[in-house]
Amino acid sequence: MKCFVTGASGFVGANLAHELAAQGHALRLLLRPGADLRGLERIAYERIEGGLHDRAALEQGLRGCDWCFHVAACYALWLPDYRPLFAANVEGTRNVLEAAGRAGCSRIVYTSTVGCIGLPRAVGSSLTPSDETAQATRAQMANPYKQSKWEAEAVARDLAAQGLPIVIVNPTAPVGPRDVKPTPTGKVIVDFLNGRMPAYVDTGLNWVHVRDVARGHVLAAEKGRIGERYILGHAEGNWTMKQALDTLAEITGRPAPRWRIPYGLAAAFAHLDELKSRVTGKPPRAPLAGVRMARYKMFFNPAKAVRELGMPQTPPSQALSDAVQWFEQNGYVNAVRVRSLKLAV
Repeated sequence: MKCFVTGASGFVGANLAHELAAQGHALRLLLRPGADLRGLERIAYERIEGGLHDRAALEQGLRGCDWCFHVAACYALWLPDYRPLFAANVEGTRNVLEAAGRAGCSRIVYTSTVGCIGLPRAVGSSLTPSDETAQATRAQMANPYKQSKWEAEAVARDLAAQGLPIVIVNPTAPVGPRDVKPTPTGKVIVDFLNGRMPAYVDTGLNWVHVRDVARGHVLAAEKGRIGERYILGHAEGNWTMKQALDTLAEITGRPAPRWRIPYGLAAAFAHLDELKSRVTGKPPRAPLAGVRMARYKMFFNPAKAVRELGMPQTPPSQALSDAVQWFEQNGYVNAVRVRSLKLAV
């Protein structure tokens, strides 16, 4: 297949590009001028230079393509002006999906987020992980980033209802190689390895190998039902932050942080940090939006993707180990010592 990919210089997009190339597909990648291309090393692709609002670049890139993967998004939890975020995530999504429809793509895979799915339900003292039927409301979209992705997913659903062959995927918290930036989850690992995490917030995520997320995108193009959404996560990946940090300690031999920061203290610090940012214009170290998101354990059930798509299930411990190895080999970590573990694959 000839595949058009947006966001290929990012974490998920780069791993998707590698997966498509490994499966023998031809690649056209929409890349902005000056994009960081380190995640795309050692694969062949045709570069289409432009952005999500460049209709000429979209038409050129999509011409003759069979599949379109719209992975690109503006991910920011704090900005002095959020209008560019909504322009990229909402109108940019409309531009790409409509252009893919005009180009006659047989499948269009839109990368959403589990932030657009309803929160897990509390049953006594435990949480029931959410699946694709858990509907989020606008009131749950507690920050501009989540609001923009919620609106973008609504655009995708509307266009699918109008006949475009769109399949929606909702990745959870991917970790693994090629996290160049790094992402917020990757930064947790880098900070841990560099001894910059003396304490942690009591939160939880569904941890999944980024390679499985990339394969999930391809499987969605091959097998996904039009108009449906699929959680790309791991059935056994619903871990608290403490569980993830303890696993990192086991992998690396480094001690896990012992102190848990109370939510109120973290929120107070974030408030002060953002007040400072309003004066300096520099991004806060701890955006309030991130602290508010951490208040909830984001546990999800990927059974539908496993059942209908054949979503791979690499153990989260292997995902963390692969991430550690990649960060070490690429200069993100100072004098890290990683013990060899025999982890299931």
